[in-house]
Amino acid sequence: MTVRATVLYDAPGPVGRRTNTLLSLVALIVLLAALGWVGWTLHSRGQLDAVKWEPFLQPQTWTTYLLPGLWGTLTAAFASILLAIVAGVLLGLGRLSESRPLSWLCGVIVEFFRAIPVLLLMIFTYQLFAVYGIVPPQQLAFAAVVVSLTLYNGSVIAEVLRAGIKSLPKGQTEAARALGLSHRQTMWKVLLPQATAAMLPALISQMVIALKDSALGYQIGYVEIVRSGVQASSVYQNYLASLIVVAIIMILLNWGLTALAERVERQLRAGRARRNIFAHVPEQPDQGIDTKDNANVDWRAPGYREIRNPAE
Repeated sequence: MTVRATVLYDAPGPVGRRTNTLLSLVALIVLLAALGWVGWTLHSRGQLDAVKWEPFLQPQTWTTYLLPGLWGTLTAAFASILLAIVAGVLLGLGRLSESRPLSWLCGVIVEFFRAIPVLLLMIFTYQLFAVYGIVPPQQLAFAAVVVSLTLYNGSVIAEVLRAGIKSLPKGQTEAARALGLSHRQTMWKVLLPQATAAMLPALISQMVIALKDSALGYQIGYVEIVRSGVQASSVYQNYLASLIVVAIIMILLNWGLTALAERVERQLRAGRARRNIFAHVPEQPDQGIDTKDNANVDWRAPGYREIRNPAE
């Protein structure tokens, strides 16, 4: 049996395989020992007692704390994701504009908001909205979270989009220009669809980041899943159990969002593949010289007689 080697990795031989198996077993034993030590420590300190987990079996805990926090996380995350995609496309195309002032302005905006930590941006936006009364007080925290996540993630998406378009072969642009398309038509009809397909993995990762960063709204009083979990822990005196439940909820949310985005990505790629299949070529009349099979003339020699019976 032949083993195909790649540039970055050579398939191990018999000694290498035995070494890898031994190291894997050692790592597994160490991991199980660490998990056992953590479980024993938690059990010895009463963190695994049933009384710590019983509140999460009561509907009141979910309706009062966890479900409102979950709703706050989902609304802030999805609103910021949608707005960030729109802002990212506009800023990314603005950076690639033929207008130098517009390109420079979009570049400054992207680099500025990419450099600011999201938490600092939330605090600043919250104070700005509060001082000038831009939004109603009851929507103050929500607006600060959504605007901050939109500005940060939109700037990241803009840079990803710009890099994706720049990575396309120059022949795409040259062919579009040769067909008479303008710069705007080339961007929207030729380059942007291809760059979108290339940037989907990075876009999925950025959506997951936006979902997790919504938990930073806890610092400005926004009711989301982490804040709700902490409030529940202060009532039931089960801080560790509450954080574990919140972590499980966030893991499930991120997994669901990733699975949904990957399904959309597969459908988009499948649609592009179906559209790229060559179209049916209409049958064209034969332009060559007619052969004996389709010629409308008698090609037989004079006096020809077909013999069907060998006895004839």
